[in-house]
Amino acid sequence: MANTSGKLQELKNILAEVSDLERAAALLEWDQETYMPPGGVQSRSEQFSTLLRLAHVRFTSDAVGGLLDDLEDELGGRPYDSDEASLMRVTRRDYDQARRLPADLVSEAARAGSVAQPHWQKARKESNFSLFAPYLEKNVELNRRIADALGYQERPYDALLDRYEPGMKTADLEAIFEELKRAIVPLIADIARNADAIDDRVLHKGFDPDLQLAYAADLVKRLGYDMERGRQDLSTHPFSSAFGPGDARITTRVSRDFFNECLFGSIHESGHAMYNQGMGQDIDRTPLWGGASPGVHESQSRLWENLVGRSRPFWRHFFPSLRATFPEPLHGVDEEVFYRAVNRSYPSFIRVEADEVTYNMHVLLRFELENEMLEGTLKVKDLPEAWNSRVKSYLGLNVTNDREGALQDIHWSSVSFGIFPGYTIGNLVGAQLMEKARQDLPDLDSQVERGDFAPLLGWLRRSVHRHGRKFTPNELLERATGKPLTAAPWIAYVRQKFGALYALQKVPS
Repeated sequence: MANTSGKLQELKNILAEVSDLERAAALLEWDQETYMPPGGVQSRSEQFSTLLRLAHVRFTSDAVGGLLDDLEDELGGRPYDSDEASLMRVTRRDYDQARRLPADLVSEAARAGSVAQPHWQKARKESNFSLFAPYLEKNVELNRRIADALGYQERPYDALLDRYEPGMKTADLEAIFEELKRAIVPLIADIARNADAIDDRVLHKGFDPDLQLAYAADLVKRLGYDMERGRQDLSTHPFSSAFGPGDARITTRVSRDFFNECLFGSIHESGHAMYNQGMGQDIDRTPLWGGASPGVHESQSRLWENLVGRSRPFWRHFFPSLRATFPEPLHGVDEEVFYRAVNRSYPSFIRVEADEVTYNMHVLLRFELENEMLEGTLKVKDLPEAWNSRVKSYLGLNVTNDREGALQDIHWSSVSFGIFPGYTIGNLVGAQLMEKARQDLPDLDSQVERGDFAPLLGWLRRSVHRHGRKFTPNELLERATGKPLTAAPWIAYVRQKFGALYALQKVPS
């Protein structure tokens, strides 16, 4: 036992070093997206690449493999949910996967993403896809090389998807999206026929940006985001970064003429941050720390942003203080009008501003385009045309510029194909968790209306946050809700909510 204890500590020491290197790289990335001067791009890309290469080499060393071999038999027999058995299981999976990736490829992918980002920002600002196209071509090539290195039996996307959503296949996602399309398309059509039922002009009446930022920061603190262990900054694309349970940061963006952008962006990112703040110190600096998957992580942001933040009880509580903060744009506006306005459903160009009903169509088109670029059936130079065609098909909109089209999201500036479907998975997981939370917290709506968010956050801490990466997404859902991933709760939720909002005579079945 003494020998086992010593080897376990030796393994933990190495894993802590790897975690420190990865977090230092993430901090450099956060700085690049917030405060770094433009002239620092080249040096930053080299720094970022070096740190991730060192982390990869350290993690994939023979020493780690030997310690895993020695410890697995001894610790693998402990209870499945114990820290020790979980550490062996998750580390082994990560180790075997990482060993397939050459250190030079990891370094090259990190460098490519860092170099591409400012070119994406410039291209987006100028609405000129050609400025970004060469960098996306490089990133597509790197995604292919990573898929080939990891290996796959059917589709190259399977290899990339498994890095982020363990156990899921491309075919599984295609089935989920097909189920969602069958539910969403008729609902979108019904809503379109009743579009005049909601007027959202109040959201565009001019809200002071500084007051928006202050109000949003105060509101997310009320939800449970601990600013002693976090902060809010501005960035081109809102995001959350965590460097441990004691440092989980968020960014947002603000528009004077569209209220939703800042507040709901802040709520969304605080959901991610609260997840990170809820992971225990006992699993910190190990592979167990972090979200079960991007989809599970997204479930926390989408749950707080939509299932809580766009609910009627939420605005019964917050609307009086909002009207006191913004008396001029909200003059003559009551709580019900505002609640309906923030829930208006209509096809839009920008994913992060999309309503709950149409949002998944934005994810679907990216999922399809990633597969086509990866498999070589779509050339990067033809991406804007393909993008615009899908938007027309799925949302009925004519894209007029690249800024609102293929350049709107930062994600393709990094080498991260396979991560985007997590946004839709997050919607489904969030609804499934909320369905169970309502069963366990029957007074939830009254608590939200009183501004008491501690019971819901506590439920999420116990059911999701504290486990970190101990379980796969389906294992986590089985433990929390008694069921594997299912789209049924989300479909039922949007049908009921938007059927009521738009007075639909017959909610599609």
